[in-house]
Amino acid sequence: MTAVRQRQRDLGLPEAFEWVHDNNPELLAVARSAGLSVLEAPLMVLDPTALPPAAELGGPAVRILDPAAPGFATDVAVRRAVAAVGFAAPGTETGAAGPTARDAALVELPVDSLDEERARTAAGGRISALVEMPGEGAVASGMALRVDDVAEIAGIATLPSARRRGLGAAVTAALARRLLDDGTNLIFLSAGSDEIARVYLRVGFRRIGTACIAEPAPAAL
Repeated sequence: MTAVRQRQRDLGLPEAFEWVHDNNPELLAVARSAGLSVLEAPLMVLDPTALPPAAELGGPAVRILDPAAPGFATDVAVRRAVAAVGFAAPGTETGAAGPTARDAALVELPVDSLDEERARTAAGGRISALVEMPGEGAVASGMALRVDDVAEIAGIATLPSARRRGLGAAVTAALARRLLDDGTNLIFLSAGSDEIARVYLRVGFRRIGTACIAEPAPAAL
């Protein structure tokens, strides 16, 4: 693990590891002894028969981003800004951070990053989604990463000011439905906590194990 971390640093990559704890339980102690902070996240897989119809969930419509749309670059930047604000305040509790914080977090994508995002989306390897509210703009976002007939849903985020409205569940369900329509056979995700996992239970996911996500522990102040 130490050698891999050094290689990641040499390549300018984030020092990060992910593994299924149930398959390699010995790695947890190794990672922590190496100074890594490890999140033990519920690993969940979709039961397609348990995915509720969109009408049953209610709430605002979820918009799947179109790589051919003129506003695609802005949409991707907004998706990332919503995620940045949402993940800065983990959990499901409401808070003050809302559209103003999202707008402050907007960053224009470099051309090469945008080109990669557009190409992967057009090829079906990436799907992004937004929920927009009148007078507020985008308040929830998420994405899916697909390889062949397997996909991971990730980055489900809601602005703290818009939480407790079922928006995270709606985004997750919309992405799952699109993946199934595209022929995906296995859809999984890692929940940030048991509390967050309950959101995904509502839309047909069930827990099958624990995913460990390790990164360097924050420096002590």
